[in-house]
Amino acid sequence: MKTAILTDSTAYIPKDLRDKHDIYMIPLSVIFGDETYQEENEMTAEQFFAKVKERQELPTTSQPPVGMFVELFENLSKEYDAVISIHLSSGISGTYNGAVTAGTMVDTIKVYPFDSEISCMVQGFYALEASEMAKAGRTPEEILERLNEMKKSVNAYFIVDDLSNLQRGGRLSGAQALIGSLLQVKPILHFEDKVIVPFEKIRTKKKALNRVYDLFHEVAGNNERIRAVVIHANRPEEAAAMKQELEEKYPNVECLISYFGAVIGTHLGEGAIGLGWYKK
Repeated sequence: MKTAILTDSTAYIPKDLRDKHDIYMIPLSVIFGDETYQEENEMTAEQFFAKVKERQELPTTSQPPVGMFVELFENLSKEYDAVISIHLSSGISGTYNGAVTAGTMVDTIKVYPFDSEISCMVQGFYALEASEMAKAGRTPEEILERLNEMKKSVNAYFIVDDLSNLQRGGRLSGAQALIGSLLQVKPILHFEDKVIVPFEKIRTKKKALNRVYDLFHEVAGNNERIRAVVIHANRPEEAAAMKQELEEKYPNVECLISYFGAVIGTHLGEGAIGLGWYKK
C-alpha cells in the first residue's frame, strides 16, 4: 500500500522541506476585507506582518473548504492507496473535521484523518515522522500508532506580547479576560484538551522564557534524543539565538527554527515566541 502524507499550511513546514519529504499541503486562508489569501501559497509570514502594519487591522481566518479536500484526495488517489491527513487541533479550527467529512465523500482512496491537537511546526513534526515511515513502506495503521505514541511526549509553550488577538478570535479559553487586563504580565500559553489555555502567569518576558527553558530541561536534561523547534512571529534573530543556546547546552537535541505564519499569527500577534518538542 502506498500512503500519501498531507498536512495543512499551519504546520509551517517550508516548501523545500515539504518537497524533500513528499508532504502535501492544503492551505488555510486569511481575509483582509474583500481580499482573501491562501497562506504559504499566496502570502508569506513576512508579507502578512507587513500587511497588518500597513492596514492597521487584523484579518479573519478561514479553513479549507470541504470541496478542496475532496479534490485533493481524488488527485492523490491517482498515485496513492491511502492518505494520512494531519491537521491543527480540532479545538481551534474545523480543518480536521473538514478532512473527516471529505474522507467520507471519496471512495478512490482510504483517508486517515489525524488530529494533532496542536499546531505550527510541532504539528509539522507529525507529518515529517509519518513521511519517513511511509517511505519505509509502513502501513497507515503502523504510522498512526507511532503518531499516537508521539503525542505522549509532544509539548509546546509560547509567549505572546498581547492577548487581545486570542481573546477576540475566541481561541483562548479560561480566565483570559482577567489575565489580559493585568499589565506587565506575560502569560505562558499551551495546548490542553485541544484548546489554548494559560499555563502560568509571569511578570516579564525574560522570566517567562526562563520558565519555558526549565520545562524543556526536565525533558532534555536526561540525554534522551529530542527534536525541538523554536517558533517566532517575525523575530528571526531572537529565534536564532534561542536555537544556538539550546544546541550548545544539549548535544542530544536537534533544534529547528520555524515561524508563526499568517493564520496563527492573526491570533498570536507579532512578537510571539514558542518552543516545542518531542522525544525521537
